[in-house]
Amino acid sequence: MSLKRRLGVLVTSMVTALTGVALPMQTASAHEAATVLVFSKTAGFRHDSIPDGIKAIKDLGAQNHFAVEATEDAAAFTDANLKRFNAVVWLSTTGDVLNADQQAAFERYVKGGGGYVGVHAASDTEYDWPWYGELVGAYFKSHPQIQQANVKVEDHEHVSTVDLPETWPRTDEWYNYRENPRSNVHVLASLDEKSYQPGDGAMGDHPIAWCHENSGGRSWYTGGGHTKASYAEPAFLKHLAGGIKYATKLSEAGCAKETQEDPVDADFDQITLAKGEEKTGEPIALSVLPNRDVLHTSRDGRVWYTSSSATTSLAGQIPVYNHDEDGLQGVAIDPDFAKNRWVYLYYAPKLNTPAGDAPENGTPADFEPFKGYNQLSRFKLGTDNKLDLTSEQKILQVPAERGICCHAGGEIDFDPKGNLYLSTGDDSNPFASDGFTPIDERADRNPVYDAQRTSANTNDLRGKVLRIKVGAGGKYTIPKGNLFPKGTAKTKPEIYAMGFRNPFRFAVDRKTGWIHLADYGPDAGAADPKRGPGGTVEFNLIKKPGNFGWPYCVGDNLPFIDYDFATKQSGAAFDCAKPKNTSPRNTGLTDLPPVEKAWIPYDGGSLPEFGTGPESPMGGPVYQFDAKNPSQTKFPEYFNGKTFAYEWERGWIKEITVGANGERGAIKPFFDSMDLVRPMNLEFGPDGALYVLDYGTGYFGGSKESAVYRIDYTKGRRTPVAQVAADKTSGQAPLTVKFDPAGTNDPDGGALTYAWDFDGNGTTDSTEATPVSHTYAANGQYTAKLSVTDSTGLTGSASVVVTVGNTAPVVTLKTPVNGSVFSFGDMVPFKVEVTDAEDNPIDCSKVTVEYILGHEGHGHPLSRATGCEGTIATPADEGHGADANVFGVINASYTDNGGNGVPALTGEAESILQPKLKQAEFYTQSSGIEVVAHAAASGGKRVGHIESGDWIKFDPVNLVGVSGIGYRVSSGGAGGTIEVHSGAVDGPLVQTVTVANTGGWDTYADIPASAITDPGGTGPLFLVFKGGSGGLFDVDAITFEENR
Repeated sequence: MSLKRRLGVLVTSMVTALTGVALPMQTASAHEAATVLVFSKTAGFRHDSIPDGIKAIKDLGAQNHFAVEATEDAAAFTDANLKRFNAVVWLSTTGDVLNADQQAAFERYVKGGGGYVGVHAASDTEYDWPWYGELVGAYFKSHPQIQQANVKVEDHEHVSTVDLPETWPRTDEWYNYRENPRSNVHVLASLDEKSYQPGDGAMGDHPIAWCHENSGGRSWYTGGGHTKASYAEPAFLKHLAGGIKYATKLSEAGCAKETQEDPVDADFDQITLAKGEEKTGEPIALSVLPNRDVLHTSRDGRVWYTSSSATTSLAGQIPVYNHDEDGLQGVAIDPDFAKNRWVYLYYAPKLNTPAGDAPENGTPADFEPFKGYNQLSRFKLGTDNKLDLTSEQKILQVPAERGICCHAGGEIDFDPKGNLYLSTGDDSNPFASDGFTPIDERADRNPVYDAQRTSANTNDLRGKVLRIKVGAGGKYTIPKGNLFPKGTAKTKPEIYAMGFRNPFRFAVDRKTGWIHLADYGPDAGAADPKRGPGGTVEFNLIKKPGNFGWPYCVGDNLPFIDYDFATKQSGAAFDCAKPKNTSPRNTGLTDLPPVEKAWIPYDGGSLPEFGTGPESPMGGPVYQFDAKNPSQTKFPEYFNGKTFAYEWERGWIKEITVGANGERGAIKPFFDSMDLVRPMNLEFGPDGALYVLDYGTGYFGGSKESAVYRIDYTKGRRTPVAQVAADKTSGQAPLTVKFDPAGTNDPDGGALTYAWDFDGNGTTDSTEATPVSHTYAANGQYTAKLSVTDSTGLTGSASVVVTVGNTAPVVTLKTPVNGSVFSFGDMVPFKVEVTDAEDNPIDCSKVTVEYILGHEGHGHPLSRATGCEGTIATPADEGHGADANVFGVINASYTDNGGNGVPALTGEAESILQPKLKQAEFYTQSSGIEVVAHAAASGGKRVGHIESGDWIKFDPVNLVGVSGIGYRVSSGGAGGTIEVHSGAVDGPLVQTVTVANTGGWDTYADIPASAITDPGGTGPLFLVFKGGSGGLFDVDAITFEENR
């Protein structure tokens, strides 16, 4: 409901049976330790849940030994009457409900020790009574639609939250408040704004339940309680009962204000060091130098150097083979970097690998040209912050099958003894095994479809964590204590741990030497007794060498089934205690070490603390507090020994307590309000600050959100935020560029001083706080930097790279158009148009077109073509079920010739392709509906609880080539119509379809595709549901019929 409705006129239908102090008030029985008054007068919007709330509180009283009386008559607020109660519950009151005398009486009551409990709209009350505002803690501002959100419990000892989980998912109407109450109250729980859509009033740090002592009395407030269902929800009732116990002093629970020993979001400052594709490329990995500068890599071979003062330059470019996920991966600096300046890189060298895709089937001779390797090397970083490519010392090579996806791994780290660890992926394709384990042993099949040849092979370096000691000249020795002693037949002594699928991120605890490693799992939406467990991913704690199961077991030692891809027959389950590798491609031992269980396995919403969504775990660093570190921004001792796990797709960072013996402790959100899209790499720097590489949006390319951040612990002092945009970033000299500082601000509200350095020479060229222009007369690549400083001396910076002497190419993907429809397995025609001011004519052989299988927000590149026009394969997807949100992405790019002493520039374009069969629950946005789980639904879910006026949106969609749209529906209600609109809820009408009662909500019917009116163009497509009152129908799937 809208704010306008909430503050509207008094609803006339009152519950008259509950009003009037003239009704006889009951005296508490002898066994009842307290008496509370429930006050529910409304002078604005009236909640229909109030009667449910009153009944629930009375029931709680009977269960918890306190008497309950209820009224809606403000005349109850007299000194004589109030003194009979231990606390007053303001239950969804709204508007101005007390006169001046009644307000004064209530103030005296609280100052005399009386308790206050505020429920939901109690914060939408008495806006002109400042004392009440302090009592409740914060006033209501706005709210989005009713929806599920994750409540993060912050105090696990208070009586009102002691029984709640760390993460408490529940559905309610979630209030945004005019001010954040945290500095004045003790926060009991807050909302994870990334778990729902908070609307325009989003707060970032978002308390939702709190308590404090006020003028002698106790105050407790919860933002929950809008819905009737709340008062039948056991967890919410425990929460409410605890609040009443606190306010009535039936519990001795305290509510001290927040302390610095328990850090909150406001204690951290997010510093942007680099942002945008021109400074990050496609972000892959980072490493922090002793001087707080940062090295970071992009897949195309570029190594970037970003200073602590937010200036980015190119440190070097490694020539790489770039196909699918191959390219430049990890980066790390030597433990003795200050003396030797060694930088370690893991990359795919060019070699003589053929262009294009490797065959999926054939003979060994067909596959042989695509055999290659990934290289671990080290290079010297000069004092000019440039990599000396001639200094390369090649350390280790890991075999790789090229021209086909997936899983390279590539993280590098060191333990306290200086041993180097390298993670490697299984180098296997997961897209032809129905989302289960890829163990295809057919002789004519490309070896990449059998992960037994790598992860389960004791004589292969792939699917492993390797541990070596690097010495002079890049030569290495084997430390004692690896998984297989040196000299053991059919084994590689470099292996420390085996049995991994794609251990993309790990970190070594520099105190214990334990490895915190995450491993991705396959994509099966549900378990299949003939194939194995559903998609499960893992956070692992590796304290000693071992086998971690892939491709035979996953998670809590759940076994896959031995499946014959030739006969399509299932055999027995693999034995996790005694696994055997009998693949004909195995060159190692048959009998493998027993499988170690995952430290924290999860799937979907199986672990409430992790929320829901696609799974993409990243093993993060452990913080070691150093009291002697002079840094003023180091993290506090509170975080000592905690590991910082993170999730790429879900976009969060969690602090996890690690016990003395490695047992898992509390899992808590970290800095949820930070600006973060997809965390790609985390590392603590020498200053005790956390450095974050953010991938941003997009697929296999950087974006405007791609960034390098530093997270400082500042205890509330915040650095100014500098922002700068340029009207052009490349062109021929003389080049005049207009720079705009719009968006620059001081989070603390103070005045700022501005300093512009247009050419990167360290000299201030302008101090204007408004848009300013600069003309570049000479060719070159310049970094234009804006620095802003607040009154305390804190400085924030932002910069733009300007290339003079070369103009960036403009790439246009003429076909396929963005949002068009396709079927997996199609050969998709493409046409690319490139314009470049200096390159004429365009060399079409330099135009690269890639097909990427999109899955939720990430993707897997599966095929590649070159040329301005042609077709590209979109392989059939056998790695995901109907429950997976998969789609196609076509990416076209062109890198120009450079010249005039300036580097080459790249332009690219991208089109999203929508699958012909689209699951309804994979909408982009919705209003009113809920997603319903049902086994018979396509993909196991459908869009349900549809009432008239509800809608779902899909974006982008282009109906070119589409002749009609059909639906799979169910209805146990009155039925109704589906109106399809283009561009907006009330945009051009594309189609109207009637939906009848199908005989039950779980009885499905197909509505054949009917003709559409295509308004043309790409944009959002809305399905608007119309009908009478109550539930209309559910929508399971949508089918786009193509003109073929």
